[in-house]
Amino acid sequence: MTTDIPAQCPGLLLGSTEDLLGAVPYLLGFHPADSLVVIGLRGAPPRARLHLTARWDLPLAVPEVDRVVSLLGKEEITRAVVVGYGRGPLVTPAADAVITSLREERIALLDVLRVEDGRYWSYLCSRADCCPPSGTPYDRESGVIAAQATVHGLTALPDRAALERSLAPLEGPERAAMGRATARVLEGLRIRLAECEDADRFAGEFVAGGIARVREALEVYASGGRLDDEQAARLGLDLAMIRVRDEAWALIAGKDRDVHHRLWRDLTRRLEPEFAAPAASLLAMTAWCQGDSALAGMALARARDADSGYSMANLLTQALRRMLPPQALNDRMPSPEELDEEMGAPRASWLLPVTAFLGEAPPDAIALAG
Repeated sequence: MTTDIPAQCPGLLLGSTEDLLGAVPYLLGFHPADSLVVIGLRGAPPRARLHLTARWDLPLAVPEVDRVVSLLGKEEITRAVVVGYGRGPLVTPAADAVITSLREERIALLDVLRVEDGRYWSYLCSRADCCPPSGTPYDRESGVIAAQATVHGLTALPDRAALERSLAPLEGPERAAMGRATARVLEGLRIRLAECEDADRFAGEFVAGGIARVREALEVYASGGRLDDEQAARLGLDLAMIRVRDEAWALIAGKDRDVHHRLWRDLTRRLEPEFAAPAASLLAMTAWCQGDSALAGMALARARDADSGYSMANLLTQALRRMLPPQALNDRMPSPEELDEEMGAPRASWLLPVTAFLGEAPPDAIALAG
């Protein structure tokens, strides 16, 4: 079962059923199929503002309904719209379960809809004059909400698989070029380690250089630029050190998340797959903070494919599954200055995740492990 929760709406003003249905694909990042979507709203209808969206695959497990309803309570949602995408026999049991749970929690149901082939039906309305048995047609591709969503930088791919492909590693000549750049970066590291006489000092230089390159990369993407292959490969190696990765993570809590999104998405695709876990995890955190839980979940899958034990990816995966708001982690994330105070001076042992990419023990392995 795949679950995408929660996605927040960047201020879209929704005034009708057609508005809501038009917004859903942009909130999810793709047009849903065989899915149940719960839309939580704040404010009074008909001009209520959409606050969050939860989506999961059909058929539906009852425990998933209870967890989503619990989330709506935590977010102080008072009104909801439920939309099932697919055939009636698939949607109806799930819709019935959600209706029961929401009513038990005293969350007002504005409507419960089924959508199929560009038409929708209401489970709460039996009047043929407004809810005909043949369904009500609506425009899935255009309209005011689609225009608003585009202005806010939202896109709606044809389906979830298309969104997954948008994070796939680059192939062909671009992959070959990144492979060569990565080999050069690793060879440079190997030479520097062989010449190293003070491993702790080397670790300090590595941290300082990595933190500087993180900040420089953000400036490049803020100006519309892009790292070249060697710069991307070097930053990918820098991120293997936890202190450098955490610097990037701490900076996500600030502004300009679109810049972070562009940088970490680019690196997630460009880096050699075994290097992708930190960049993909940072992309996941950025997407989650932006309300794009579908992309966050896919980025975390990329991170776990690269390293099944990667702690940041596993932490964020658990947070998403428990439906925690991103602020729950952001509030606990130290600032760069606090990271320095908590972690102390760089030590040789910090380099072990970096040297693991060399495929052999470095000459000073004993010192690094000390």
